[in-house]
Amino acid sequence: MAAAAAAAPDAQRWTRSGGPSSPVTATAVFLFVFVVVVGVLVSGRWITTTTNLADTNLDRWRTNPVDSISVHAGDPEFLTATHSTSIPATPAVPPPPLPTYSLSCSAPGAGDPDIPSNISQTLSLALSSNATCATVSETQLVPPIAAANTSCPAYFRFIHEDLHPWRAAGGITRTMLDRARTTANFRLVVLHGRAYIERIAPAFQTRDLFTIWGILQLLRRYPGRIPDLDLMFNCVDWPVVHPDKYQGENATVLPPLFRYCGDNETLDIVFPDWSFWGWAEINIKPWDALQKDLDAGNRKVGWIDREPYAYWKGNPEVAAIRQELVKCNVSSEQEWNARIYKQDWVKESKAGYKKSDLASQCTHRYKIYIEGSAWVLMPTQHYWPVRDDSKCNSIKYAVDWGNSHKKKAQKIGKEGSKFIQQELSMEYVYDYMFHLLTEYAKLLRFKPTKPPEAVEVCPESLACQAIGREKKFMEDSMVKSANVAGPCNLPPPFSPEEFRELHQRKEKSMNQVEMLERNASKPEERNASKPEDSNR
Repeated sequence: MAAAAAAAPDAQRWTRSGGPSSPVTATAVFLFVFVVVVGVLVSGRWITTTTNLADTNLDRWRTNPVDSISVHAGDPEFLTATHSTSIPATPAVPPPPLPTYSLSCSAPGAGDPDIPSNISQTLSLALSSNATCATVSETQLVPPIAAANTSCPAYFRFIHEDLHPWRAAGGITRTMLDRARTTANFRLVVLHGRAYIERIAPAFQTRDLFTIWGILQLLRRYPGRIPDLDLMFNCVDWPVVHPDKYQGENATVLPPLFRYCGDNETLDIVFPDWSFWGWAEINIKPWDALQKDLDAGNRKVGWIDREPYAYWKGNPEVAAIRQELVKCNVSSEQEWNARIYKQDWVKESKAGYKKSDLASQCTHRYKIYIEGSAWVLMPTQHYWPVRDDSKCNSIKYAVDWGNSHKKKAQKIGKEGSKFIQQELSMEYVYDYMFHLLTEYAKLLRFKPTKPPEAVEVCPESLACQAIGREKKFMEDSMVKSANVAGPCNLPPPFSPEEFRELHQRKEKSMNQVEMLERNASKPEERNASKPEDSNR
């Protein structure tokens, strides 16, 4: 998130390196569920990094240049606001019943026979078909019957952080939006509750398809309540909007680019990960169903009866940091307390993903999460941090500490699980999307219109073209009826004092862990870390 350089000092923003961070993709967070987490903090989805930045040009977007894992904060007037976003009042005349939804499909269109069967054609077929979406009647565009009386989780406050740069710059212009197009996979335009998609470049697997599907479910959940908007979306993991490229004469073209992740050096606007609605290629179910499976899997083996090691399974070839992690695996020469398993996805797909089911992986006391960071999670409260510059030693100490402090370790795991279960429900995912898009739309300095290349899409136009697991996941994650109440109430942004306090709390916890590691070899420390009774 960024601001034009022409903005005054109040256009500056917080750094992302030491406090709660702006939500980045959520799939990564799933790995925290029901386990004490050993996290290698490097980057992430719906999460941001914990590396500290030296003074750079990013400071001109900060209100208070403190090291924080987080995002950005607003100008003083914006930050000290004390009101929550209000929800429209109940109308005097009772509205008609809110709509319910179902799918009615004929046979899907014929795909290109020259395209391999393992490559999805669903979105291409939907955008090239002559099918029309049902007309949304005015009676369906109604406000909620009841106003929400609950406040959104605290991490919603980072919506203000992500969008503040454009607010400080006076809004989002078409020129800014056009610049975001250069790296976008698709363009989304919403007009009167209807969605139009322009596909700019193919995305990896079905990321674009299920992201668009999720947005369509949002439009169904809150019919007629998403304002007209125009945005660009990039489906690649790594953020690309670097603030140092948008200074001086380039300040007026700062691109508002949506994606699944952000870090402490970039300004991309983070959005919930596509896999909340399912990851068809590797058989990861939509989040509602996956949560239930994880809960059941977690109950099969008690934490104290699990293997007392840190566990990781995945494809190490996709990133250098994963290849470094493989070196921490147990060997005849060294025991790092880690059990690392390489995942061959081609072989696994042929076997029906029987050995990659996440709900079946609750067999070790600790789970390593790599390529990510703590988001709004706090070290030693929700997870145990691992040093990136000494992974193996750090993992070994973390496991030794957990096995020697079983009661404390289990408490950390329970806190992390509680956060995931209570504050990352699909209801909150949709509410986050609602508030993010609503606040974004307020910043547009132009009237959105349908681009000539854009095609209207609706749940039927996507799901009726889908086959196999794609269609099943769409059916399983489909919103069946409009929400009778409004979304949760958006809390105000952090004040500089609040943000500084969060940063200091996190920094203190990280320093305590580093001190424990440094002292681990001292005799007095070893004596203080004698194993607890297993029942404590």
